[in-house]
Amino acid sequence: MEAFVGSLNDILWSTPAIYACLGIGLFFSLLTRFLQVRHIKEMVTLMFQGKSSEAGVSSFQALSIALSGRVGTGNIAGTATAIAMGGPGAVFWMWAIAFIGAGSAYVESTLAQIYKVKKDGQYRGGPAYYIEKGIGIKWFAVLFAISALLAMAVLMPGVQSNSIATGMENAFGINKAVTGFIIIFLLGLIIFGGVKRIASVAQITVPFMALGYMLVALIIIGLNISEVPAVISLIFKSAFGADAAFGGILGSAIAWGVKRGIYSNEAGQGTGAHAAGAAEVSHPAKQGLVQAFSVYIDTLFVCSATAFMILFTGMYNTVDEKNNGAVLYEGLAGVEAGPGYTQAAVETVLPGFGSGFVAISLFFFAFTTIMAYYYIAETNVAYLFRNSKWPMFFLKLILLGATFYGAVKTAGLAWALGDVGLGLMVWLNLIAIVILTKPAVIALKDYEAQKKQGLDPVFNSTKLGIKNAEYWENGYQLESEKEKVS
Repeated sequence: MEAFVGSLNDILWSTPAIYACLGIGLFFSLLTRFLQVRHIKEMVTLMFQGKSSEAGVSSFQALSIALSGRVGTGNIAGTATAIAMGGPGAVFWMWAIAFIGAGSAYVESTLAQIYKVKKDGQYRGGPAYYIEKGIGIKWFAVLFAISALLAMAVLMPGVQSNSIATGMENAFGINKAVTGFIIIFLLGLIIFGGVKRIASVAQITVPFMALGYMLVALIIIGLNISEVPAVISLIFKSAFGADAAFGGILGSAIAWGVKRGIYSNEAGQGTGAHAAGAAEVSHPAKQGLVQAFSVYIDTLFVCSATAFMILFTGMYNTVDEKNNGAVLYEGLAGVEAGPGYTQAAVETVLPGFGSGFVAISLFFFAFTTIMAYYYIAETNVAYLFRNSKWPMFFLKLILLGATFYGAVKTAGLAWALGDVGLGLMVWLNLIAIVILTKPAVIALKDYEAQKKQGLDPVFNSTKLGIKNAEYWENGYQLESEKEKVS
């Protein structure tokens, strides 16, 4: 099983494939004239604008759902794994993929808004919808929806629950099976309540957990402030092969930084696009810009917090996987790459606090990510099945089962399966958004033109010549106004 999964990952995450990820992100960044820099103030402002409706959630709620998925195990265990396999230089490449990935996040989220539909009283959007409506290839859309279901409901929940269970076992000695039962009980209470309950939980939990985690990281950085120049220098030297200890693993630094960066921030993966399509906004570019900023929150803030805690304290191991696992640096003999690095790092500075704090942080991070996975899977079930009542019920049972199974399995297999699921979604979605670049760029130019005129941008797909965007054909109206007209 592990050999087969490893072979799939070798294909999905080959060196040419990884560089293609970087290239596509750079392509979108250049095409939009680096909107991630030009519109950074606008991104923050738009986060707190807009209100929810009966059919859709607010911009902030959609952002929170997306961040639920982005801020997860990848921020703690994933960052640690990147350092273990790629050295400190992998952190730089995580930053790089986040910066250029913000362009990809804008494109996919804007497309999700342009081609969203109203189904069963709720907005639905995402890759399957924009592939069918924008490209016009039904089988391609169905293939993505099936891949997303496989990834979100079967392969990837186990990565999150495994990290929670491992962290709880390390910190409190709680049996993994017990943790698994607690996770699925709490998860069941939320996902059986629908998207509104998911959005309500996410908008409270996500900001709280991210701010609390970064506060502890800032305390650790403050207590080691004299080490900041040395750590920054180590990251940059290692990223370009200039460090004596890590210079020989430049390829691994790039590969693991990009892979774990994409896993963490999900830019181009298509996951954030599902939440973006559920938002009530007057112009697709608004939610596209908000979701672009979510990539920064995930990687530049939360992942960096983890990396600095680990590197400041030296609580990590790095091996050369291409040289029979030769040890390049050993700060934690016998500790498997993952939450244990971060727990040891915090424990070093704050004795008696670190292990438990990271375990609880990991619980919130990973739990909300599984919640987001369910929403993404639900959106694709709604796409595939006209009458989705029973398929939705079975989806809940499958995801709860996969979550429990992952909690008690080994971390290595859980991560390998997660990488397969991620790889399938990434490549199908990247192909789609490259083909559909034009509508996303048209939307951005239209938004910028209206802003220059001092207007609150409103989208009209008919005027802009964008076909099959039925929701926007007569211009934007609130749902309550549409009902009055009809």
